[in-house]
Amino acid sequence: MKKLTGSFRYTQWDPWLIISQIISIQCILYVTLGLTLALLGTLVGDSLTLDHIFEYHEIQVRDFGGRMVISSFVINSLFGALSLWYIVERTKQCMDFSCTWHVIHLLICWFYNGQFPTTFSWWALNIACATLMCVCGEFLCLRTELAAIPLSLSPKTDL
Repeated sequence: MKKLTGSFRYTQWDPWLIISQIISIQCILYVTLGLTLALLGTLVGDSLTLDHIFEYHEIQVRDFGGRMVISSFVINSLFGALSLWYIVERTKQCMDFSCTWHVIHLLICWFYNGQFPTTFSWWALNIACATLMCVCGEFLCLRTELAAIPLSLSPKTDL
């Protein structure tokens, strides 16, 4: 039996929904990151490898390839905010999903490199991108949640 609460949303915990949202966010963000890297790589003439996504030594400001990777991650965090707005649709869950994506990315990078990421630039970029994704996603979701609900004042004819 459903528990009725004073909330206007369905509040029952649904693990399958949460898992499917996590998988959707992961897939969308890795696809958009790959597409962004491919687009910027063709503009620059850089070769594309998985190292650009998962190798933490690629994130540097010394050369143009490193700046391209940094730009791609920042642009991808904006796509992440749009994904949070479209898939999660809840302001309270934006930080959870943003941090989940970045923790899973940390684990994949750790496995891919065979060692824990230790460079300051990798940590600074991922913390900044997680923050940007969370704040922009919360902003978009909050605007949707606080949108005025139209009420019709005309009399109902179909009783």
